Amino acid sequence: MLEVLAPCPGHVIAMSEVDDPVFSVGAVGPGVGIEPRPGQTAVVSPVDGVLIKLSPHAFIVLVDDEIGVLVHIGINTVRLDGEGFELLAAEGDRVEAGTPVVSWDPGSITDPDMRDTVIVAVMDQEPDSLRIDEVNHDVDAGRVLFRLV
Repeated sequence: MLEVLAPCPGHVIAMSEVDDPVFSVGAVGPGVGIEPRPGQTAVVSPVDGVLIKLSPHAFIVLVDDEIGVLVHIGINTVRLDGEGFELLAAEGDRVEAGTPVVSWDPGSITDPDMRDTVIVAVMDQEPDSLRIDEVNHDVDAGRVLFRLV
């Protein structure tokens, strides 16, 4: 069983509530959204693995060469071209759950076409493959968000 931890503090919402049609229908995979707390925040790896993809607004950690966990920092934040994000790790790094990967301030998102929601999804998994207990709760970084069963 794989435990996926919160990459940042905030309020957990169901994936169906995420304000992005690709994520809300589970097209990337099942998971949750986190409405982050304002202020400069380090977004950490939610699992142990290898950073196989890293851009300022998103990263993927590969677990045991088979399961990809996506952390997408904000919605439409790709349009910022990295402005306001600081990379704290590098693509190819082996990381542990809790390793800081990206720093940003969710309060800096002021464009009405962007959201500060942080999405955590287990890629290419069935919708019923997760046991999620934290929806509608506040979490701190490092707390278990859900389990892949």
